[in-house]
Amino acid sequence: MTRRIRWIVGVAALAMSAAYALPLWRIALIAPQYPEGLGMLIRVNTIDGFKEGDLQSINGLNHYIGMKAIEPDSIPELRWMPLILGVLIVTGVGVAVWGRRGPFLAWAVVLALVLLAGVGDFWKWGYEYGHDLSPTAIIKVPGMTYQPPLIGPKKLLNFTATSWPGLGGWILIVAAGTVAGAVVSTLRHGAQSRRRIVAAVAGLAVAGCAATGPRAIVLHDDSCAQCRMSIVDPRYGGEAITRNGRIYTFDSVECLVSWVRLAPAGTVARTYVLDVQHPGTFIAAESASYLRGVRISSPMGQAIVALASVQAADERKAVLGGERVAWQELVTEPASAVKGGQ
Repeated sequence: MTRRIRWIVGVAALAMSAAYALPLWRIALIAPQYPEGLGMLIRVNTIDGFKEGDLQSINGLNHYIGMKAIEPDSIPELRWMPLILGVLIVTGVGVAVWGRRGPFLAWAVVLALVLLAGVGDFWKWGYEYGHDLSPTAIIKVPGMTYQPPLIGPKKLLNFTATSWPGLGGWILIVAAGTVAGAVVSTLRHGAQSRRRIVAAVAGLAVAGCAATGPRAIVLHDDSCAQCRMSIVDPRYGGEAITRNGRIYTFDSVECLVSWVRLAPAGTVARTYVLDVQHPGTFIAAESASYLRGVRISSPMGQAIVALASVQAADERKAVLGGERVAWQELVTEPASAVKGGQ
């Protein structure tokens, strides 16, 4: 490591200590009955309100719609984060003083993984917080969930929730960006090290971004990515998985087909449909056989069902009626023939 890079890394590591005093994230809530707004500040070791009483007011409102109370003392991450951050700061200063390329690159990778894990854990917390609702809630809106946005604004009933990094969070982002720049600069000074790191990063990217198999659809919780309706029947619909591993769920074959038609070329890695004979069981969309115009109606009214094989489709055709079609026919025929929700 050059002297300049060592200084940059040391300063970036020390700058992260600002997160002990400044909020990492802030979520604001504005509604007609709260024109002055309510808000939460997520800190490295606790959660409090923009002003005194905000957190209690938010918990009171959430009680009516069945959301759990936000109790900082019960969130284990708030106990771990101060220690994890401290270790990153101390080791960051240590590698800057040591000045060896290998330990610095290892520390930079750990820093990136910890920050990504933190963002992922924050999203997971928000998902569970907004989806795990009490069945005895005073106010129930069918199909409605209350997951706060990870970043940016989102409408939740008559509230507008806005989520952005706090000042401490922005400092961490700038520090991480500075370390990333130092990594690039360091790699330029060692071709052999560059080849090793690029190979390692490529391997991690492939492993992390490779499309996985389908996940079980959660009825009444998951919604259709095409028509936005809640998925309520395990006999219809399916999933699409993009090349970066993101999973989209659908309530009907026609919605899946419509979505695939509109997806940018090369983004969809795999598609799956639900077997009408075995509710909840996925089949690869390309290998499934389909009956269109059957005597039962699928959620979007196009009467398309999927079966595991041509033989299964022919056997069920005598009961369900309709015509047998293949996946390729559905996705290549005129859009008017298979129309999903808009």
